[in-house]
Amino acid sequence: MTTKRSYHDACGMAHALDLVGERWALLVVRELLLGPKRYSDLRADLPGISSNVLSHRLDELEEAGVARRRTLPPPASSRVYELTEWGLELEPIIRDLGRWGARSPSQPRDAHLSPASFVLSLRTNFDPETAGGVQASYELRMGQHSFHATVENGALEVDRASGAVADATIEGTPEALASVIYGGRHLTDAAQASDLIVDGDLTAVERFLTLFSLPTPADPPDAR
Repeated sequence: MTTKRSYHDACGMAHALDLVGERWALLVVRELLLGPKRYSDLRADLPGISSNVLSHRLDELEEAGVARRRTLPPPASSRVYELTEWGLELEPIIRDLGRWGARSPSQPRDAHLSPASFVLSLRTNFDPETAGGVQASYELRMGQHSFHATVENGALEVDRASGAVADATIEGTPEALASVIYGGRHLTDAAQASDLIVDGDLTAVERFLTLFSLPTPADPPDAR
């Protein structure tokens, strides 16, 4: 399968771009990496995409075997989109691409950030050395989205919330969470402004916020 605009190149990378290189395609994949979503949820988490383009990208990803649609069992009975096992193999590629992009001196720091994008950033920027000795669990609430994060033995696991008990709960928008973890904003300031609500072990939360680091920025063009 190739998209309407093909590179007509035998290189595997070129063929990969035929499959997922169209505008918005990788962002749709990103949104599905943490589990199935309804069409309306994809629209909400990708506010810049038009309905027509989203429909085209989903059709192309289905035709390529990267994604599929199915109907959830009752009582939900909703139609959702999800990645195939092959499609899920794109996660490390997307994470590496995201970490590379984060080094850009011109990356917008105040643009929209979806819950899926934020959680993937945690998986990408987690520092195992800093996490040595930390054993705690957290519930991250971002609107209707909830995730369970566990730090243990220098490793991080973040998945959609399953009702497991957590040592602490952190609630706020992805942008607010990112401002504290990556932007240098103090937790106290975010809490006083009601941008973040923290419940539970405050010490564990403060430690959690230090376990992630962005890559060193690349030199700006005028520095070369």
